[in-house]
Amino acid sequence: MRHRRRVVFLDRDGVLVVPEVRNGKSFASRRASDFLSYPGVAIAMLRLEEAGYDLVVATNQRDVARGLLDSSELARMPMRLTREVPLDRIRVRPHRGRDACDCRKPQPGLLLADDGLGPVDFALSCMGRDRDSDVAAGHAAGCRIIFIDRGWRDDFGLGADFVTDSLGIAVNVILSQ
Repeated sequence: MRHRRRVVFLDRDGVLVVPEVRNGKSFASRRASDFLSYPGVAIAMLRLEEAGYDLVVATNQRDVARGLLDSSELARMPMRLTREVPLDRIRVRPHRGRDACDCRKPQPGLLLADDGLGPVDFALSCMGRDRDSDVAAGHAAGCRIIFIDRGWRDDFGLGADFVTDSLGIAVNVILSQ
């Protein structure tokens, strides 16, 4: 039987990358030049990698479908992130919520996608997220949820297994289980 992998699924904006904040809500970067990781992200990801977790960014980028973000600009953004952070996969879906696709959070399709990573043990996997819709997607996939509370208006981590305001603490929780 093939080994099932432990994966930490991470949201890009608000967990790894500093988003634009307007009126208490977060918005994804629209230019690669504005792409900035939170302090400590590289160290946190290295700790998870050394513990044997696969690291997968799972992000919806609806601004592409809305015409607010050029797909070529979106393609440049992972290059900046992977220079700093060890990642096994970056899964990006550019649909809008109304497109009714199963990969659009809160549906779990983005986590369940078969992109060659191999079989995933979702019961031993975690999700680091910053929005309540992400919590629902993680639970639907069978993951433990660590909610990174950045103080966004209308997002509280309801239903998460653990809530913290720090990625470093989230990593400590993941590694302690």
